[in-house]
Amino acid sequence: MNGDLLSGLAPTGGRELLAEGAVVLRGFAASEAAALMAELDAILDVSPFRRMVTPGGYQMSVAMTNCGARGWVTDRTGYRYDALDPVSGRPWPTMPAPFRCLAVSAADVAGYAGFAPDACLINRYEPGARLSLHQDRNERDLAAPVVSVSLGLPATFLFGGPQRRDRPRRVRLESGDVVVWGGPARLAFHGIEPLADGDHALTGRCRINLTFRRAL
Repeated sequence: MNGDLLSGLAPTGGRELLAEGAVVLRGFAASEAAALMAELDAILDVSPFRRMVTPGGYQMSVAMTNCGARGWVTDRTGYRYDALDPVSGRPWPTMPAPFRCLAVSAADVAGYAGFAPDACLINRYEPGARLSLHQDRNERDLAAPVVSVSLGLPATFLFGGPQRRDRPRRVRLESGDVVVWGGPARLAFHGIEPLADGDHALTGRCRINLTFRRAL
């Protein structure tokens, strides 16, 4: 990770180093939040949110959809990326230019120049929804970072180490915060604690998370 780049501040709020290769850019997406939500509405018209089922048969508490050349899916057969939305049988919606530009810019500020995301996972957390500790390891290109954008209700982000048993840090994420991790932190276990109830002017009673990856 480029230390010189990390010495700069995000447009609003600054940055917080989580671990070697991982940083929180505070308020980085705040000025773009309304535009991102408008783009999301168009995506949902084509590929609505759905609660997917894990290979073990459990329905996820987080509702999901995707945009980009590939979408992350889970069902009884396993976790994978697919070019088609399994609900509609059609390609996932194209990744909007504002989505891509934000992800590339955040990665660049965090020290990962040249990021070219081809998948954006979109999660909706309602009160009580959570995401257990896991690694993002279904991507073929693990040299590329993960860029995660928080919109709406605040959440407690858990960021651990390369082993599930590593004790994670608890980091409060507000609307507009962006987390970027890669390099030595690329396979860090991470998750979200159960979302507290609340109401946000941007999203109502939910949190939206955009996670950008290089799947292929």
